[in-house]
Amino acid sequence: MIDFSKGRKYIIGLVHLLPLPGTPFYREDSLQENIQKAVTDALALQHGGAHGCLIQTVDRAYDNQDDTDYARVAAITLIVQAVKQAVAPEFLVGVQLMWNCITPSLAVAKVCGADFIRCTALVGTSDSPYGTVEAHPLAVQEYRRKLQAMDVTMIAEIQGYHFKGNGDEIKDLCSRAYFATYAGADAVEIVDKDEAKNERMTKALKEMGVTVVLGGGTNAENVARRMRYADMALVGSYFEKKGWGAAVDENAVRAYMQNFRSLE
Repeated sequence: MIDFSKGRKYIIGLVHLLPLPGTPFYREDSLQENIQKAVTDALALQHGGAHGCLIQTVDRAYDNQDDTDYARVAAITLIVQAVKQAVAPEFLVGVQLMWNCITPSLAVAKVCGADFIRCTALVGTSDSPYGTVEAHPLAVQEYRRKLQAMDVTMIAEIQGYHFKGNGDEIKDLCSRAYFATYAGADAVEIVDKDEAKNERMTKALKEMGVTVVLGGGTNAENVARRMRYADMALVGSYFEKKGWGAAVDENAVRAYMQNFRSLE
C-alpha cells in the first residue's frame, strides 16, 4: 500500500507491455520477451531514482467490461511477480489491466504483493474507443473485501486520458472526486494539458482533503511546478525517448528526478 499520510510525493513510471496471451495481437512465444522488457524498464526506473512503476497492458483492442481472459491474467501475474523479485522492496509496483479490468487487477496485485492499482472508472460512466465504460463500485469493493485487498491502494481516474467526465468545471470534478473516494478510492487521478487549469483542479481537490495523482503532462522542465500541490505523478512517454511504449530511458528518468527533488 502507498503511504500518503506523511505528505511524501511519488513519481511512478509506466511500464508498457507487449500484447499478452489471450488477446488478438499477441505474438506467439513473446511472453519471455515481455517479462524481460518489464523487468528492464522497472530497473531503469529504479536506477534513475523513480519511486515505482505501473505495469500497464497494451493489447490494442479491449473489452469495456470489468472482466478479461484467463490467459491474460495468468501472463501479467508472471510479469508482475518477475518485476517484484527484481526491484528493491521499497520500490512501488502497480497493476492496470486495461481498459477497466479493476477486479482482475486487484487479484493480480494481491497475489503478487503489489502496492496499487489504477482504475479507469470506479464511479460514473465514460466514453472510450471501445464503447461506454460503466463503473460497478459495489461489485469492486465486495471483491476487494473478499480478497482482503484493502491494503492495495486504489487510484481512480476522474478526468484524464482514459476517463472522460461529464462536465469539466471544477464543481463537476470535485463531485466526481467525492463519490470516488466515498466508494473506496484512496486517491483520484486527473490531468489537463493546460498547466494553470491543472493547478486549479489540483488545489480544489486538495482543499477537499483528497489525495491527487497527475495522470500525465509532467516532464523535467515543469515537474517542480506541476507537482507543487499534487501527491503523485504517473509518467509514461517522457521516459520513453524512442517513442510511446518503447523502453524506459534511465537518463531521462534521472534528469526528471533531479528537478523533482527541488520540491523535497
